[in-house]
Amino acid sequence: MMARIMSRADRSVLGWGAFVVAIAALVLAVFGLREDSPAAAEAGGGGEAGATVLDIELAEWSIGPIVSDIPAGEVVINVVNKGTMVHNLSIPQLGVKSRDLQPGETETLQLGNVADGQYDMLCEIAGHASSGMTAVLMVGDGTDHTGAGTMDWQEMHAVMEARALDYPAKTEGKGGQMREPDDVLADGTKVFNITAKKVQWEVEPGKFVEATTYDGVVPAPHIHLEVGDKVQINLKNDLPEATSMHFHGVRVPATMDGVEPFTQKAVLPGETYTYEWTALEPAVGIYHSHTNGQIQIPDGLFGAMTIGEMPIPEYLQDKGYEKVDKTVDMVLNDAGTIGLTLNGKSFPATEAYTLRLGEVMMVHYYNEGLTAHPMHMHQPMGWIIAKDGIPLEVPMPADTINVAPGERYTVLYKATDLGVWAWHCHILTHAESTTGMFGMVSALIVTQ
Repeated sequence: MMARIMSRADRSVLGWGAFVVAIAALVLAVFGLREDSPAAAEAGGGGEAGATVLDIELAEWSIGPIVSDIPAGEVVINVVNKGTMVHNLSIPQLGVKSRDLQPGETETLQLGNVADGQYDMLCEIAGHASSGMTAVLMVGDGTDHTGAGTMDWQEMHAVMEARALDYPAKTEGKGGQMREPDDVLADGTKVFNITAKKVQWEVEPGKFVEATTYDGVVPAPHIHLEVGDKVQINLKNDLPEATSMHFHGVRVPATMDGVEPFTQKAVLPGETYTYEWTALEPAVGIYHSHTNGQIQIPDGLFGAMTIGEMPIPEYLQDKGYEKVDKTVDMVLNDAGTIGLTLNGKSFPATEAYTLRLGEVMMVHYYNEGLTAHPMHMHQPMGWIIAKDGIPLEVPMPADTINVAPGERYTVLYKATDLGVWAWHCHILTHAESTTGMFGMVSALIVTQ
């Protein structure tokens, strides 16, 4: 009876054929450790009596060290981040995941009674697994009782197809919807009362996480203003820690920039802070925390904010883009409790978007994650018309748009061909695993 950890290449396999079959059905429906060895010892302070304890180190870009002579049974893992970046440790088959660990931080994971088998280990911070932070924990005789490593291609295909057939799955909560002012004062000031609070958020069917939110949804409600509007935002902090609000990509006075301690004091738990300013110019921006932002933002504390209307370039009007039939926010995330998501949801709970032939959809991409995401729509070709809210003098065609953290791109798509068109991040490990599509995957359905 032996167990060991060994590095391995990512086994991600794409199965877009199953995806098309699944969504075609939708169209028809809708529109028609360690033991006594140098590397192991009996559990003491880090685990239960009788358990074996494994010390795991995370770093750029590895999970280790290689360990042997570990039997099946109760297993405890002490995880330490030896790197210079934030990392975590996830064992998906066991449903175990550490929190995001800062450099030098540690956490003890209780794995419970682990049977003989092979268990994937990886860092779920976006891009880290594909950079080498993967390993396999082999327990006992190494026989894989989970089925993930023993499936033939037919079985794997069936699992992938079954997951795709759940799309679009229903979950509790929908974020990013347009927010009307709570009040309009005598001088025309638009008042928004917003509460920062923790909620249980369903990222995908049956998977609830503790999200940090504005008004209980991820993304936060979309705030739209017109140039010249006077704005008052009353931020109430119901979080168990301090917070603040920064208006990213929006022109505001320095005193309203939301960066404590320089432009304001932190908003402490139970306090309310008022931001007041005038919308001076058009913007495609986003509002989010600027206090403990590396935790609060990935955990869900972000929302779109637009000012004015984005014009359609004359160049495209001459090509049949006379008007916008639908406007969509696509907020990207990849870390924290929310993880790899589009608008706060992971496939198969992401939204399916629809257009009729000839209609035009304007998409505002916002990246609130920690790494860039090349967003790709299979059809139709997109035209980038603005970067960070500033219209381009000459639109640029692209079917893949690489959106870096903090960036915003505005893209026009015109429905030119019938069908179901996959829409996903083209970092493949952000879109599918050996058990099927997940994370940053959606679809555009074009009908007559």
